[in-house]
Amino acid sequence: MATSAPARRSSPLRPREHLFNWEGKDKNGKMVRGELRASGENVVHVTMRRQGIIVTRVKKQKLSRGRRIGEKDIALFTRQLATMMRSGVPLLQAFDIGIKGATNSSFARLLNDIRNDVETGASLAAAFSRHPQYFDRLFCNLVAAGEQAGILDNLLERLATYKEKILAIKSKIKSAMFYPAAVVVVAGLVIAVMMLFVIPEFKKVFESFGADLPAPTLLVLAISDAFVAWWYVILGAIVATVMITAYLYKRSPAAQNLLDRALLRLPVIGDIVRKATVARWARTLSTMFAAGVPLVEALDSVGGASGNHVYLTATKQIQTEVSTGTSLTVAMQNAEVFPVMVVQMVSIGEESGELDAMLGKVADFYEQEVDDAVAGLSQLLEPAIMVFLGTIIGGLVIAMYLPIFKLGGVI
Repeated sequence: MATSAPARRSSPLRPREHLFNWEGKDKNGKMVRGELRASGENVVHVTMRRQGIIVTRVKKQKLSRGRRIGEKDIALFTRQLATMMRSGVPLLQAFDIGIKGATNSSFARLLNDIRNDVETGASLAAAFSRHPQYFDRLFCNLVAAGEQAGILDNLLERLATYKEKILAIKSKIKSAMFYPAAVVVVAGLVIAVMMLFVIPEFKKVFESFGADLPAPTLLVLAISDAFVAWWYVILGAIVATVMITAYLYKRSPAAQNLLDRALLRLPVIGDIVRKATVARWARTLSTMFAAGVPLVEALDSVGGASGNHVYLTATKQIQTEVSTGTSLTVAMQNAEVFPVMVVQMVSIGEESGELDAMLGKVADFYEQEVDDAVAGLSQLLEPAIMVFLGTIIGGLVIAMYLPIFKLGGVI
């Protein structure tokens, strides 16, 4: 009894493996080369000697630090793993293929760590759960359900589809918000350059006129003087506001709720964000419910996957009511954040016993709504942004040229 515990604790401390390129000669004296994953060069020599190959050169592959691991890497690997397992490829071999094919060295190291955990006896879900920053509870729960039911390939297929659809809808939201944000930033830079460098030169010219300047020109000159005198304070205030807002959004639930609620109330953009959030919410719950995860447990992961704190809070309320026996339909009505059509579809799904299918249809509908809204937004924004830029930049230019138009009268 006393010796068994240390043996179990020491098993995960196996030597870290690396990828080696080797060259050598086979039994016929022919030059051969290949790759081998091992803990050191000596292991490579011993392993290849057992296969009748005398290794003459071994070189450890040097992996660069690599870029940050993103959701796209996870989604692509999930699809690859699902395809390979459906084709009958053994799990460890599938990981080897994924590691060799990874273009991101950071992700290759992550897959290698997971592979080592699985090889030492850990379940796939447990190996994934040791990296929660990349594999969330939803991912690990579905993998665990697949392992327990013996349908891991089917669950991985569902996970891959889910990841791809969530990535697609996030990409559409980013594209919808990038254009106006970029225009506002560029407009701000143009205005700053004009206030700091262009308008002060006009001021020198106007001082030689010896006449009263129009009110718009005086206003612009006053703003320019403030920019020149306090530009570092203005820049610091902008940077501090952005950093404090980002910090509070990550750390304070109250700030998250306030900002997400404000985002949902924005004209045009808020409607797109709401539709995308409902689509993610329905897609996540549909995926987990179809995998056999109990509704209350599934709701535990759905709120966070929605990507909006307002819906996270509403989902916690729904989960509490469902756990006490309230139907999902009534709980969603009480939350007052879901469109009537979504609640009705969920009601039909509960009555017919096809809740996952109905939620999938809701997700498909709102994903299409987001597609259409983003396409319409780009057409709506172009004239609106032109009017915005014309008003701001044009107003500054007119204010500066008003005294020049009156120059003949002054003379």
